[in-house]
Amino acid sequence: FFRTIGYKKKYVKVPHGHIWVEGDHHGHSFDSNAFGPVSLGLLHARATHILWPPKRWQKLQPVLPPERKPLQREQE
Repeated sequence: FFRTIGYKKKYVKVPHGHIWVEGDHHGHSFDSNAFGPVSLGLLHARATHILWPPKRWQKLQPVLPPERKPLQREQE
C-alpha cells in the first residue's frame, strides 16, 4: 500500500506491474490521483531533469520521502 496525496483514498494498493504517477503541482496535475495506477507497459520515458523555470534547472534524483514509502506487509 502507498500513501497518496490527493486520491479519493488515503492509501492505495498498486498492483504488480503497475506504478503510481504523481505530478509536482498537486491538485492541478492529471496523474494517478485522477485515474489510479498505470501499467508499466504504458511507460515510454521518465523525467531526468527540470528545465523550467530556469532557476530550477537540475538533474532529478530518485528520492522518496519517508512518509511516502510503501507500508510493510504487517500493516495491510
